[in-house]
Amino acid sequence: MSDPVIHRLDLGHFVRPASETGTGLARVEAALAYLVHHDRGLLLFDSGLGEGSPEVDAHYRPVRRSLDAALAAVGATAEDIALVINSHLHFDHCGGNPALVGCPVLVQATELAAARAGDYTIDALVDFPGAVYERLDGEAEIWPGVWVVPTPGHTAGHQSLVVEGSGGTTLLAGQAYDFASEYACADLARRTGVAETDGLWRPWLTRMAELDVDRALFAHDHAAWQA
Repeated sequence: MSDPVIHRLDLGHFVRPASETGTGLARVEAALAYLVHHDRGLLLFDSGLGEGSPEVDAHYRPVRRSLDAALAAVGATAEDIALVINSHLHFDHCGGNPALVGCPVLVQATELAAARAGDYTIDALVDFPGAVYERLDGEAEIWPGVWVVPTPGHTAGHQSLVVEGSGGTTLLAGQAYDFASEYACADLARRTGVAETDGLWRPWLTRMAELDVDRALFAHDHAAWQA
């Protein structure tokens, strides 16, 4: 089996208002997705910013790059995608899904239920004509060397993707942590024996260690964590 190849897709950016950053200042954040070339086909992890609503656009001031344009930059098209995995169903992570009608979308059952309960995301980006969901309840090896792993925290149903290769194992973390530096601090706390009950790291980091993850890539941070 050949090694998977991971491409980062730039799908635009938005402004997170000061009320949401915890710093008292607004912050510009990238909207990133990842395309995985695997022997089984092309897998898309997250799909970026889609069509919003007047309220969402006024709140976040998004600047969108189309999924078609991002895929074309790495020599792919929407028709090439075999499988979509959303870390979670907030609008900035599932926004491109309506451009992938008929393509199976893997999501945790708890996440899909939360998205359908209302007041969670932009409903039209979740239940659009031709949407096909495959619900997961926990961890699954979906292709050889590719695992979906629950990583709750940002949302209860958040999940990440672990991709194994001969040169190491990569975590596509979505928004499991917002930034590489936050992930690094949490992993350091775990490795140095800080009690998980202190709240400085999340229990699923133990699973990442078991899977020998040595690199992590994020949805809102161009920086990567490296072991």
